Amino acid sequence: MTYVVTENCIRCKFMDCVEVCPVDCFYAGENFLVINPDECIDCGVCEPECPAEAIFPDSDDRATPWAEINTKYAAVWPNITRKGTAPPDAEEWKDKPNKKELLSPEPQKD
Repeated sequence: MTYVVTENCIRCKFMDCVEVCPVDCFYAGENFLVINPDECIDCGVCEPECPAEAIFPDSDDRATPWAEINTKYAAVWPNITRKGTAPPDAEEWKDKPNKKELLSPEPQKD
């Protein structure tokens, strides 16, 4: 089992989860985070830290369509080990549905 970042993270990207991850398995895109399933140790500490409630175990049906997206982008986006600054409008996007089309394939720029 692994944990998966889902649609609720898009345009929110709070990054509280990154701070608690003991194995640094988060990767950052322009407006979304992903978890590398090969690095995740299934500890689950990230799940309750997410203000957007965007992280689920891969056994949860809500994670299923996002597992492949996490795997794909973890291979090309930069690894992130510290919490950064969330977008200024993150709170406005936090509970909005149907954000998948807003997912940027671009990596986070430092």
